[in-house]
Order: sequence, then structure tokens, then C-alpha cells
Amino acid sequence: QVQLVESGGGSVQPGGSLRLSCAASGRSSSINDMGWYRQAPGKQRELVAAITRSSSTNYADSVKGRFTISRDNAKNTVSLQMNSLKPEDTAVYYCNAVVITIATRRNYWGQGTQVTVSS
Repeated sequence: QVQLVESGGGSVQPGGSLRLSCAASGRSSSINDMGWYRQAPGKQRELVAAITRSSSTNYADSVKGRFTISRDNAKNTVSLQMNSLKPEDTAVYYCNAVVITIATRRNYWGQGTQVTVSS
């Protein structure tokens, strides 16, 4: 029903920046919240940042002050500006969209994009 495609991942040095983007298609007009999660090898997937349709945001403590999430409801996109990157930020980053109906709360995921921070 909803397809998510991430872009912008890559390799950077510590202190560098990357901007991730996620484009939603399909029944994208029904999306409520969107967010970015990440998963490092051997670790559970964790929330990095989330944003509502009204642009209310929520960040993990580990990225607060360094990352900024934003969305464009008209274009059905969500972005994550990542500054002052650290090696600990290395992970596969996944775009997430939540569609809430009377009966269900569905999560949709992108395929993931690799972010590697190393010197």
C-alpha cells in the first residue's frame, strides 16, 4: 500500500554530514507519522527520529542536537540531516511510515541505506 525508498547513505569521516531522504509512494496520503530507525550489527533496531504530519518531532537522546528530521507533506518525503557524525552512528538506516485506520496501525519500511562513519 505504501512504498518507501531511501537515498543519501554513504561513507563519511567523523564530524562529517549526510542527508538522508525518503520518498513515499502508493497510498502516501494516508501516512500519519514518519521516522528514521537504524540498526547496527548485533543490535536491535532503534528509533532515531520521528515526525508527525504537524511537524512535531522526537529524537533519540544520542542524536539530539546533531540530527534534524523534516518532512514535506505535499511531496510525501521525509529527510534526516545528520551533522557531527560519530562512528557510533554507523548503521543501516530505515525510513518508517505509520498508517493509522479505525481497525489497524500499520508500519511500512524502506529497504534501508547504509551509513558508515570512519576515519
